[in-house]
Amino acid sequence: MTPPAVLDPAMPPHSRPTWPHARWIGMLDLDDRVHNAGGELEFVARHAEAYRDARVLLRRNRQPIAFVDAPVVDGRVSVRVPPLGEPDGPGHPSVLPPMSVVVCTRDRPEQLADALQSILSLDYPDFEVVIVDNAARTDDTVKLIERIDDPRVRLVTEPVPGLSTARNTGLRIARHNLVAFTDDDVVVDQHWLCGIVSGFARSPRVSCVSGLVPSGELRTAAQAYFDKRVSWAVSLRPRLYDVAQPPPDQPLFPFQIGRFGTGANFAVRRDRILELGGFDEALGAGTPAQGGEDLDLFFRVLTTGDLLATEPSAIVWHRHRSDNEALLSQARGYGLGLGAWLTKVALDPAHRRLAVTVIGRLVAGLIRRSFRASLRTEVGYGAIVTSLTLFRPDVPTSVGRTEVLAVLGGPRALWRGRRRSAKPLPMAERR
Repeated sequence: MTPPAVLDPAMPPHSRPTWPHARWIGMLDLDDRVHNAGGELEFVARHAEAYRDARVLLRRNRQPIAFVDAPVVDGRVSVRVPPLGEPDGPGHPSVLPPMSVVVCTRDRPEQLADALQSILSLDYPDFEVVIVDNAARTDDTVKLIERIDDPRVRLVTEPVPGLSTARNTGLRIARHNLVAFTDDDVVVDQHWLCGIVSGFARSPRVSCVSGLVPSGELRTAAQAYFDKRVSWAVSLRPRLYDVAQPPPDQPLFPFQIGRFGTGANFAVRRDRILELGGFDEALGAGTPAQGGEDLDLFFRVLTTGDLLATEPSAIVWHRHRSDNEALLSQARGYGLGLGAWLTKVALDPAHRRLAVTVIGRLVAGLIRRSFRASLRTEVGYGAIVTSLTLFRPDVPTSVGRTEVLAVLGGPRALWRGRRRSAKPLPMAERR
């Protein structure tokens, strides 16, 4: 009898779970025999001793199939494989062009070490890694890079604080035209860059590809709350987004930016993004806006007529903030960033006209909807609200209110960021 597979967790564990509903997270690659047979698969989960439940991402031929929840019994997990059709996506890319990977960091060497270890283990044949040390207060990042001593890794110092400024620095000095961005609190899948290339290969008009960002750790209530709040791993189907062809299932397109991905996992064509001016340095972590730079870039890509591809096979596992204080701070930052970005959109006449068109399209759609469809929508919303009660009293009820109220501070945050980031030269001309 063949012994069960032994799987590592998606991210190296740093601490034990502190929440009764915590979940061990991992990924199971399915072989051809399993595809045809279906049924259940059992595996041994490493570091699962303190967990009662698991969430497993099933993958076939590098394409994610489904997330499955299952109990952990004596360190073992048995998952039922759902019926499998043909995998979505174009399959393995036949041409693998050289790529640059940019990671912006600030004084988080422990997390950066995990991220770098996974990046340097990629199965991609030709890539460089640019570490942008942004407004560092210590030399810990420098020491980490010296210890790693890998010729593929370059360390660049950017003294001006701000994620957009750091990303522009990485974009400017990258040696290759395809540039992938990720954060220092992630672990990338070994096929990550192959997935990114698959997204670009779907059309020559694609100038931005975003990948899947599943929760890599759910050991605290704060992490689980954030997992429910974001939509970074909702869709496992590759898509192409084109402002000229609004998707019928997204009535607010292209303003439903959260559907397109997040700054922890995306890639761009360097030459095209330089033409668009790079990242807006009035937005992003480290600025008064505290966020919104990824929303802004995705939106500008679409509204200039380029295509944006979402590619679920490009997987990056994310470690969410683990305590309530950090969760509240993150909610405030997300609200400010959203408010600042919406203010920027409102100040642009062309974008205002687009918003009016989208609102008109939405109103017409609402008129056409039947009363039954409306009831189904309300039930779905109620289910979401009910699910969030699972986190009480472990997560403050003020988290959602904090984020919503922070949106109101967006206009002032954008104004302050504009004053702070004013530069005489456009992004493409800086040296």
